[in-house]
Amino acid sequence: MSNKLLSAIGLAAALLPLAAAAQGNADAGKTKISMCIGCHAIPGYKSSFPSVYQVPMIAGQSGPYIAAALQAYKKGDRSHPTMRAIAGSLSDADIADLAAYYGSK
Repeated sequence: MSNKLLSAIGLAAALLPLAAAAQGNADAGKTKISMCIGCHAIPGYKSSFPSVYQVPMIAGQSGPYIAAALQAYKKGDRSHPTMRAIAGSLSDADIADLAAYYGSK
């Protein structure tokens, strides 16, 4: 097998638990977005901590991507300090609900 195929199989296997965990409730997620919209709902918004950073719009992103990103911030695999603190305060159910909400927009 080629390295690309092995990598794709490995990635798919790694994402399976995330896909199962991302079966959140979009309605419940809607009640949890207040911490997100202050930055992620402002077109062209840039944060200035720890450096100037273009804040992405997350509405319409795929649910599994949102869940994986929040889990990576929570674990420290992604390094933005504000996002790490926010993700660290979320339960796995919160993350699944937010992923379901933003994935449905």
